[in-house]
Amino acid sequence: MDFTEAYSDTCSAVGFAAREGNVKILRKLLKKGRSVDVSDNRGWMPIHEAAYHNSVECLQMLIHADSSENYIKSKTFDGFCPLHLAASQGHWKIVQILLEAGEDPNVTTLENNTPLFLAVENGQINVVRLLLRHGANVNGSHSMCGWNSLHQASFQGNAEIIKLLLKKGANKEYQDDFGITPLFVAAQYGKLESLSMLISSGANVNCQASDKATPLFIAAQEGHTKCVELLLSSGADPDLYCNEDNWQLPIHAAAQMGHTKILDLLIPLTNRACDTGQDKVSPVYSAVFGGHEECLEMLLQKGYSPDAQTCLIFGFSSPMCMAFQKGCEFFGIVNILLKYGAQLNELHLAYCLKYEKFSVFRHFLKKGCELTAWSHTSEFISYAVKAQAKYKEWLPYLLLSGFDPLTLLCSSWIDSVSDDTLIFTLEFTNWKRLPPAVEKMLATRATNSWILQQHIASIPSLTHLCRLEIRSSLKPEHLKSDSFICQLPLPRSLHNYLLYAEVLRMNDVPELTALQDGEISEAT
Repeated sequence: MDFTEAYSDTCSAVGFAAREGNVKILRKLLKKGRSVDVSDNRGWMPIHEAAYHNSVECLQMLIHADSSENYIKSKTFDGFCPLHLAASQGHWKIVQILLEAGEDPNVTTLENNTPLFLAVENGQINVVRLLLRHGANVNGSHSMCGWNSLHQASFQGNAEIIKLLLKKGANKEYQDDFGITPLFVAAQYGKLESLSMLISSGANVNCQASDKATPLFIAAQEGHTKCVELLLSSGADPDLYCNEDNWQLPIHAAAQMGHTKILDLLIPLTNRACDTGQDKVSPVYSAVFGGHEECLEMLLQKGYSPDAQTCLIFGFSSPMCMAFQKGCEFFGIVNILLKYGAQLNELHLAYCLKYEKFSVFRHFLKKGCELTAWSHTSEFISYAVKAQAKYKEWLPYLLLSGFDPLTLLCSSWIDSVSDDTLIFTLEFTNWKRLPPAVEKMLATRATNSWILQQHIASIPSLTHLCRLEIRSSLKPEHLKSDSFICQLPLPRSLHNYLLYAEVLRMNDVPELTALQDGEISEAT
């Protein structure tokens, strides 16, 4: 509440005089018998006005007029008594008068604020001293979350008050409702001087909040480099796990938030088990998740693996798969992972189809993505079926790279794709020598498609069969390179035939374009 806001329409004449500090008028009103306990629409009585506005003589007159304990301790609708208001404003004399009149130094508001906390919050050190001399509990609470005065002083970076509170016995390890200590607060908000004082006083640098977060973790997350340096030099453990799932470390926080200087500090000190250990998570995932290319490259340069363990926390099998969720950072992250030797597999191709990143699909094929011995075939085909409407942008490249079309010719593909897509797939087979199960599925599908019936009924030409035979004799790496086929000692027309030029023209597939190694462009 803004206590400077005036409510003149509901404030009594006595209250208004106390607010203005007008002793003369207040004396006249009291002689006339005007009441001193009429409250306004905030629950403020004249004694609250006098306390808040530092009207010392008016306060003394009001207490003399009604010296009962109830009046001195009267509270506003927010639970503020005159002592709270005076302490928050640093009115030392008012605080002294109220304490000597019998006010409790540990009285709380509706939100559990104490006068001491309010004085600390507003940097009123003289009032803090006075309250402590009169028995204020140095470890008394603040609000609903359980912060005390040392938490607040640490948050504000008030070294003088911190020193005073510690001298008076403030509990350095006092925890709020979330298990957070004053030292944790200093680390979280980057209050270096507060942190240094608390460490010097013996506060635990490896304390953990209820969620297991440590001061080092929170400082790394928030990007407070100097605090991280101080914590590390003071014995903070970079390998303390920081949540219930037992995986997140300070290095993850720095990588995810893009704090390169902090990451550089943590890399040599963090146990590498997090990079490869079962049920752990590599910080490479964190860098990819945050979209921070510089952090990713730092980790990979220092030996972290671009093919980290499966990440159950994020639900991805590799950092490359995670990269597909990124937006503008995607291409840079992919290139960095490839630069440091990330291994490509069918899941990466599947994600390309899922997110319609067809230029990346073609690039992955040229970078040597494995096309045999797949363990995630069903997942790939599932996304392939969904991407079949745009098959011209990816399927020709897949089949020309030596992918076995029989892998696609399963029930979900045969039953779901268009006639054009299915016939294009068959062009890379001898459709008269297919496995009986595939022939049966095609025959069933052809009952509703005259075009497919015609194609299946046609006899593959001898040249087509020769093409299949020649291509089957080439190594996979040769099929992925257009230039290799074009260098065979054959007429140009045969080069084009081996590259299915007539099939591509017939299906209006754009001319195949070789992407430069190591580059991906959204415009491709």
